[in-house]
Amino acid sequence: MPAHRKTINATGKRWTATQVHPAITRIEAPIEGLNDCLWILLRGDAHHDNPKSDHDLQRQHLDEAMRRGAAIIDVGDLVCGMFGTGDPRGVKGCSARPEYANAADYLDALVRHNADFLLPYAHNIAVLNQGNHETAILKRKETCLTTRIVERINTKTGASVIKGGYGGWVHVMLDMQGGRVGLWIKLFHGSGGGGMMTMGTLSVRRMASYLPGADIVVRGHIHERWALEVTQEEPRCERGVYGVEHKSQWHCVVGTYKDEYADGLAGWHIERGAPPKPLGGYWLRLSIGVRKEEGKQSRRPRVELIPA
Repeated sequence: MPAHRKTINATGKRWTATQVHPAITRIEAPIEGLNDCLWILLRGDAHHDNPKSDHDLQRQHLDEAMRRGAAIIDVGDLVCGMFGTGDPRGVKGCSARPEYANAADYLDALVRHNADFLLPYAHNIAVLNQGNHETAILKRKETCLTTRIVERINTKTGASVIKGGYGGWVHVMLDMQGGRVGLWIKLFHGSGGGGMMTMGTLSVRRMASYLPGADIVVRGHIHERWALEVTQEEPRCERGVYGVEHKSQWHCVVGTYKDEYADGLAGWHIERGAPPKPLGGYWLRLSIGVRKEEGKQSRRPRVELIPA
């Protein structure tokens, strides 16, 4: 059966998220007029078990998501997972958070602590996707931490958080009296190093070329934060009337919650000459706009991306 969940914000607005395909989640929300909206918190790269992860900032954004009745979408790397036995990337005793340093059941501890941190926000979480840190654990240890974290959250709260993949889609349907407006969000954790000078923006045109159906493309991984609009030309034919219109496609990279730079004094991040990185994700504000063309009115989704 598909996962299904609901939440109601302080103003009584209700939205639902349903897994309609292994790669697709549908989010539906009623919109009560042109001034109403659906909020979505786009976040990723929390690296929650890393000692440099900013837990206070995470709580600040998650608490605000609850106040707004927002859906929360995480694009992966919730965990670092680098400090287990035999992992060459970290040394548990000296580089893990205190709650993991002496844990004999390190992977189980990752599941407990990461899931329990998210329990208060369970009914606002729509999708938890995987990142390369989670897939690395799956490859090395043959267990999917994302699956186990989602199972623990859902079991303890009665929520139905949807476990996503490394990529995937979200189909948002905004229902306003007289009709509905939809848009597609492509989720992809990310790849590559981003680039010191370009910060990953060179990939935008490439992704736009093979994702023409996406209205918004959301990524993480490179620990940058930016939003870039690409305009595409589309032909159309409605009731035998031909025309050409422009379509906006937004590309959004969410920041991290792991502050590796800090005061710039020392550490691997400093030694390799990496700069400070932006912390936090994006607020996606979706509403419905009306456009007049040739004496007719048409409804379109309105997209606003605001740094969290």
